[in-house]
Amino acid sequence: MASDSHGTAKPADNGRAPAAQSAEGICQGFGPQTPRDIGSFIGENAASFAMAPPSAAMNLCNIHTHTNAEHRGPGFSIPAGGSKQGGYLCNETRDLTIAEQIDPTGGHGAFEGIHPGDTIEVHWVFTSCNISPGPGLGSCVSESCANPTLRVESQVFLVVNDDNALNFHNFAYAGHIANGLHQPQSLPTGTGNPIVFRGSTTGPSYTEATCSPYQVTWSVRPSCAKVSYSSINSWAANGNVFGETHSHGVRELVTSPELLAPINF
Repeated sequence: MASDSHGTAKPADNGRAPAAQSAEGICQGFGPQTPRDIGSFIGENAASFAMAPPSAAMNLCNIHTHTNAEHRGPGFSIPAGGSKQGGYLCNETRDLTIAEQIDPTGGHGAFEGIHPGDTIEVHWVFTSCNISPGPGLGSCVSESCANPTLRVESQVFLVVNDDNALNFHNFAYAGHIANGLHQPQSLPTGTGNPIVFRGSTTGPSYTEATCSPYQVTWSVRPSCAKVSYSSINSWAANGNVFGETHSHGVRELVTSPELLAPINF
């Protein structure tokens, strides 16, 4: 989540999790931070807040993407660039065919910052406020609702040059209203029971030394899915209420136990 029903599965861990940071230089007095390794359930941050209701009972306020997965999970455990600073890649990245990696736009797709073969993490942001969806985190609040309950549904995708892969429009907004609430057309399924935990907003402006003050209930699916590159470009080219034309950067993985909430099942 750029700064701008509980799952029950305990996913197996693929590979070794990054080593925890020392307490030196860690921000103090903040609630639990995100992103994290969702295959590890430890956490020492005792700050607590009420979990957000299911997304179907809240208003969708924003959709955006990050290039490379911000979280580390069973299905996205390969460090991009060899370190946690650059996020993580889907495990299937090395198994893509040449055809799946061909860029039909020659590097000039309408949605900047992604190419076939890239991993992206998509965030559907929901709020308790009575708002209309729009650009950035500001769309999730209003003058009469300045301290909302926030929830982020997250899915990591492997972008491929294949129109038989998932169509991003199936998960877009396009003015969809359900039971009087702004909702995406649908949310991804078939990628494992989401791991639900307390955290914060993300994005590259935050670090373990500069923490986010926002309280967010996260719901992160543990496996990757392939999504059509052309469908994401189409979403950008046709315009979207969020003003999203490019994929955002990632916040470095949070590993210090002092900044993580315990994950309970």
